[in-house]
Amino acid sequence: ISVSDIPFNGPISEVRVARIDGQFQINPLLSELSRADIDLMVGGSADSVAMVEGEMSEVSEEDMLEAIRVAHEAIKEQVQVQVELAQEVGNTTKREYSHETNDEELKERIFKAVYDKAYQVAASGNNVKAERKAAFKAIKEEFVASLPEDHTYDSTLIGKYFHDAEKEAVRDVVLKERRRLDGRALDEIRPIWSEVNYLPSAHGSAVFTRGETQSLTTVTLGTKLDEQMIDGAMFSGFNKFMLHYNFPPFSTGEAKPMRGTGRREVGHGNLAMRSLKKVLPPEDENPYTIRIVSDILESNGSSSMATVCAGTLALMDAGIQIKAPVSGIAMGLIMDEETGNFAVLSDILGDEDHLGDMDFKVTGTAKGITACQMDIKVKGLSFEILGQALAQAKNGRLHILGEMNKTIAQPNADFKPHTPRSQNIIIDKEFIGAIIGPGGKVIQQIQRDSGAVIQIEEKNDKGYVNVFATNQEAMQMAVSKIKAIVAVPEVGETYTGKVKSIQPYGAFVEFMPGKDGLLHISEVKWERLESMEGVLELGEEIQVKLVDVDPKTGKFKLSRKALLPRPERQDAPKKD
Repeated sequence: ISVSDIPFNGPISEVRVARIDGQFQINPLLSELSRADIDLMVGGSADSVAMVEGEMSEVSEEDMLEAIRVAHEAIKEQVQVQVELAQEVGNTTKREYSHETNDEELKERIFKAVYDKAYQVAASGNNVKAERKAAFKAIKEEFVASLPEDHTYDSTLIGKYFHDAEKEAVRDVVLKERRRLDGRALDEIRPIWSEVNYLPSAHGSAVFTRGETQSLTTVTLGTKLDEQMIDGAMFSGFNKFMLHYNFPPFSTGEAKPMRGTGRREVGHGNLAMRSLKKVLPPEDENPYTIRIVSDILESNGSSSMATVCAGTLALMDAGIQIKAPVSGIAMGLIMDEETGNFAVLSDILGDEDHLGDMDFKVTGTAKGITACQMDIKVKGLSFEILGQALAQAKNGRLHILGEMNKTIAQPNADFKPHTPRSQNIIIDKEFIGAIIGPGGKVIQQIQRDSGAVIQIEEKNDKGYVNVFATNQEAMQMAVSKIKAIVAVPEVGETYTGKVKSIQPYGAFVEFMPGKDGLLHISEVKWERLESMEGVLELGEEIQVKLVDVDPKTGKFKLSRKALLPRPERQDAPKKD
């Protein structure tokens, strides 16, 4: 676009900035991002930042602001290259934009007729969205009714100019009177109500309401079989944490078909997922596949942030030991670009998002930020304004966390009784075959006996065994059988074994699950045996002692006579 004659407010550019091992890097390798505690995508022009999105590991507002500064310096260089390219090409003259039809006389007439009335509605401080909407609609209808029946004004232009007048009135109330549509102060948060265990049959659930925005969120805990398989252009593997965000039309009072997932649902769900995944326990402490579903029941301002709050509460209700609770807040901005006068708004309404100049969502714990998403509609957003927005967002975030703590301050100590149990066991990889058994015989038998589901995965030169059971009894049975298989036999220890086969030279005894040893004919009794016939029976349980392990073959040598009292030696009869 820069080298064309298309009207354009650019050039613009975008970079990825990450802090890796304490150092900021621009556009790092994907392989390095696993070590990053800040990972941001930043877009902007030479003089302002237009978009920020990313995730962080509980970092401070100052660190995030510094990351944006580093990114903006790189953006300036890339923008300058585009400017130089356009100059080299020679296409620096742009076409004049003249595609709109306007009626200045109608615009002036509408502003004179409706601005003061719209200002009064905006300044009334009515906190009911439907009533405000009806009041603004009545002003428009009154103006239309005042027009002659034979007027020739374009109805589309009437709607456009009325919207412009309403927008200007709302913004002027904020800038001049420092008051908002619903009567709140600039940094005031709407009333908050929340409850956990709202759906008793779910593994975890919560409802979170802030003003006229409400999320009902559930947590479901599953096995390794429930992991999400991802086969993408840049990543191939599995995901153990999923968050789904549903935004039905009735949440905004609309009646329209519920179709497939749209960009809005994907974006809002992704932001909430990024916010919460930073506080999940490590995999070795959490064997579950976690799915969060947020259903927005009512929406008037940042349902994605309500999803973060409800998701945190539901995780704690489910007994997932998260590092810390996470809350989120949406910040807004009203700015007069001519005078530089501005107002930063905390916990914005839907109307303030639509009529304002910025939507800046920030999530985090009491310690720091975990994710953010920002887009602006004005040029020249300074770091001063950005810094004030972050500081104000922190205060709002901490206030919301305080309200959430009144409902549940820390995760439940245990899972709910109806939650399936899952446990991870890390073993040496040479035992994987012993647990599986020939043709899967051993693992299938454990699953039949216990009712548990067992999954085995080899990674990092270890075997990871996941046991999933519907109750604690089944879990304990399966785990004890697995631990018995992977237990290392100790020379000199006594075991209760079962005779598996009898040979002329001795018997093979299974003295531990999956481990057979040879009980040689000479080790059965102290008396000398001529054969094994009639000495032992198949399936008979006997006490044996592990006396040796062959260092070359690893075969076990057992003794039964070592556990029997040694007969007294009889002296030979004297000769005459």
